[in-house]
Amino acid sequence: MKSAAAESFGAMLHKIEAIEKEITNLKLSVLKKLSPSRKEPATFRGILKGVVITDEDIASAKKSLYSKTDI
Repeated sequence: MKSAAAESFGAMLHKIEAIEKEITNLKLSVLKKLSPSRKEPATFRGILKGVVITDEDIASAKKSLYSKTDI
């Protein structure tokens, strides 16, 4: 036969586990609401519409980016 203190302790642990489960579910629901929707990422085609990038532009960009390296 369990003592009253042991039963009380068991009931308290059960309540704590239930609260922990509720907190976990709450965290998950908040994260789902805050996470971005699964939209496709924006492409540069729409942003740079009408812009022409030449090989010279690319070479110039590489030169400025990698000026201190031997690439």
